[in-house]
Amino acid sequence: MDTGTEPTAGSTTGNAPLRTVSLALQGGGAHGAFTWGVLDRLLEDERIRIDGISATSAGAMNGAMLVYGMMLDGRDGARALLREFWERIVDSGRHSIFTPTIFDKWMGNHSLDHSPAYHFFDMVTRMMSPYQLNPAGTHPLRPLLEELINFDRLRHSSSSIKLHVCTTNVRTGKIRVFKPKEITADALLASACLPHLFQAVEIDGEHYWDGGFMGNPAMFPLIYNCKASDVILVEINPIVIEKLPDSARAIIDRMNTISFNATMMREMRAIALVTRLLDQHRLTGKTNLRRIYFHMIHAEKEMEKFGASSKLNIDGDFIDLLFNLGRSTTETWLANNFRELGNSTSIDLQKLFF
Repeated sequence: MDTGTEPTAGSTTGNAPLRTVSLALQGGGAHGAFTWGVLDRLLEDERIRIDGISATSAGAMNGAMLVYGMMLDGRDGARALLREFWERIVDSGRHSIFTPTIFDKWMGNHSLDHSPAYHFFDMVTRMMSPYQLNPAGTHPLRPLLEELINFDRLRHSSSSIKLHVCTTNVRTGKIRVFKPKEITADALLASACLPHLFQAVEIDGEHYWDGGFMGNPAMFPLIYNCKASDVILVEINPIVIEKLPDSARAIIDRMNTISFNATMMREMRAIALVTRLLDQHRLTGKTNLRRIYFHMIHAEKEMEKFGASSKLNIDGDFIDLLFNLGRSTTETWLANNFRELGNSTSIDLQKLFF
């Protein structure tokens, strides 16, 4: 059995240098299929070893599938389990009422903006809470997660990849990051718990909502709990957009994107400041701070076209489009940036986060 153990950083695979990275995976519902494509391509590249993952919502689902699949059968196992997860998601939506209409498909944004069922559901959730609409607190993803992952085995594994799952404590408003030995189906569901859709997930007497409110995702687990000096953020919520939102739906979409990026932006500003101080040798005395190189895989211009309602669109054509976009974007990123791994930051921190 392959436990996910791979060559150490600094070694080589054939004649190519091996680079060890940590991954920061954002949440975003069906848009997480973009991240699936990114991971599928990264796993294909044996020059890259994954040390740690910090993830939220759909990113946490992807991260858990990767880690458990790696335990089962190495890189091939991780790719296979990720594919099975998303194919099962698509299968579950074949008879869903939340499907794009012919007008949505014609407009090319893969949204549900013309779906009567979506608008009716959106109106109902503004008047009634999930405690009224779903008093039993059932979650459609729970059976799938428990079928694909043996969580007891996952928690007690010797996997070399450290998975951290971000959630928001409803009572305190603080972030709660579940560590590798704490990962359960409840932790994953809590990380993806949108308050207007699902009841808060109770874990050890506390209740949790989507981790995106306080960390989408959190960077500090990768800095303090992982050894890799390179962190790759897989972005699916555009930081920058080109077109000014001028419709009610577009304004709401942009507000949600800004809100879910806000904590990550603040954390990255602090990291950028410390990085600058390190570069300028202005941090003196004993310190355990180390140089971290940051990178980002994204397709902002393409993802900008997809509105918030498309995050509920699990139509097979859309999921395939996002997966292929993730793979092709990563292919280009590797060609242009692999040499930067272990050597320098490949994004402009000041421009992006200040």
